[in-house]
Amino acid sequence: MKLATLCYVKRPGQTLMLHRVKKAGDIHQGKWNGLGGKLEAGESPEQCVIREVREEAGLLIESPRYHGLLVFANFKGEDWYVWVFSAEQFSGSPIDSPEGELAWVADADFDRLHLWPSDRVFLPWLSQGRIFSARFQYAEEEMLGHEVHFY
Repeated sequence: MKLATLCYVKRPGQTLMLHRVKKAGDIHQGKWNGLGGKLEAGESPEQCVIREVREEAGLLIESPRYHGLLVFANFKGEDWYVWVFSAEQFSGSPIDSPEGELAWVADADFDRLHLWPSDRVFLPWLSQGRIFSARFQYAEEEMLGHEVHFY
């Protein structure tokens, strides 16, 4: 089981996205993702997301907004539990990320990005103002289905 966070850093009309093109053997190779990563021992999801955004993008986010939990069942042979956040308050400037190429992407252009199929499902939920809990089932890179509960 893997525990992780995911953050979408926002400014008006744009989201900072990471094009995963730098790391050999990356399970996200070639995809566009938000920022985040695995929890370290004893870390809360909030501590993790702040640390991961700083490491991957060089930004210090303040007051990350919690949106929900994503479960990726048997994704690449492991179950992933991912806490999802967004952040509109931050300081610093994006760095040359070791994970990939960072880019501010117009929210209207998300349809053009090479995303995981599940991202196309849950990204619209971020603007709905409700907390969600969702489970996605994959076979390799094909999404087989999902279920969601909103609160």
